[in-house]
Amino acid sequence: MPVSRQPGTVQGRCPFTGTPLEVRWNRHRVTSVERIRTCDSLPWLVPGLVDLQVNGYAGHDVNGEQGDASDIAAITALLATAGVTTWVPTIITGSREKILSCLKRVAKARQDPVVAAAVPYVHVEGPFISELDGPRGAHDLAQVRPVDADEVAEWNQVTRVGYVTLSPHWPGSAEQITRIVASGTRVAIGHTHCSPEEVAAAVDAGATMSTHLGNGIFAELPRHPNPIWSQLGDPRLTAGLIGDGHHLPGEVLEAMVRAKGTKDCFLVSDSAALAGSAPGVYDTPVGGRVELTADGRLTLPGTPLLAGSGVNLAQVVVSTLANTGLTVREVVEMASVTPSRLLGRTPAYLQAGARPDLVTLDESGRVLDVVQQGSLL
Repeated sequence: MPVSRQPGTVQGRCPFTGTPLEVRWNRHRVTSVERIRTCDSLPWLVPGLVDLQVNGYAGHDVNGEQGDASDIAAITALLATAGVTTWVPTIITGSREKILSCLKRVAKARQDPVVAAAVPYVHVEGPFISELDGPRGAHDLAQVRPVDADEVAEWNQVTRVGYVTLSPHWPGSAEQITRIVASGTRVAIGHTHCSPEEVAAAVDAGATMSTHLGNGIFAELPRHPNPIWSQLGDPRLTAGLIGDGHHLPGEVLEAMVRAKGTKDCFLVSDSAALAGSAPGVYDTPVGGRVELTADGRLTLPGTPLLAGSGVNLAQVVVSTLANTGLTVREVVEMASVTPSRLLGRTPAYLQAGARPDLVTLDESGRVLDVVQQGSLL
């Protein structure tokens, strides 16, 4: 889709107020924002989308054995054209050496200011997760290990780790979480079989996020109590949700959002390297043979078992609007505003002086155009 690199003008409706606006920008900043006459045909004018969980995209793998810094740069460019102007590489469970290698790859890529502007930090999903089948997902059992704040400190010597996903069922988790948080890395609960009491202890110790809530957990749980209710009910946790239409049924996704509110939920793609690829059957290093359908469903062939996500965050926006009763305002808040806040940013995209970072959407949420600072593309 088109990406505007030169000074120009864009018109659209603010999703938070409904106000029709005309925004002018040059290569470095928004120069003016003016209200214009109402026009029902105007697209929605929204902040650039922010995806806090990306494992790969269009054949480029954050965790690939043969990957290098160019994969991070390629994902940055490809996602920007789709409207995802900020993204967080997700490194999954692996050996100490493998995780450090992937972190070094991101660190090298971030030496480029283009990548550094789009990639604020890294998310490490594991290796401190459940060792049990089901909650562990596709993570390598041989590399699962107890929570270790010293290992997180080692990661941060390579590049900034913004948050780590862990299961607080391990003995001593609370103490380790306190140390991790004190070092400046957020803690998210995920891929877990922990008890509600262990959820509470983790939050008391400083955990503030839930990774893809409702996934990375046993398929069958007690009605109550269970760790999903515990995380939904704790206002100190901000929940990530995979809104691809496959990981969570629409009514479940909407119920979770209604329970916590859009200020405490953020949408993610959790995209695998095959996201953005043509439909077909593929052989992958993680998960083996998988099938990608035209609607982005990634499964083990001949089974209903999911093998990751085959969509980007812009497609998640479309799917969430189609499968729930959530409004454009609510979905945009979860796809841009809330994740921006978790990055320590306040979107000021409709203010003179702000960095150009705009996306226009049609009524179904599909991206029409992307406006971004010239130096970022």
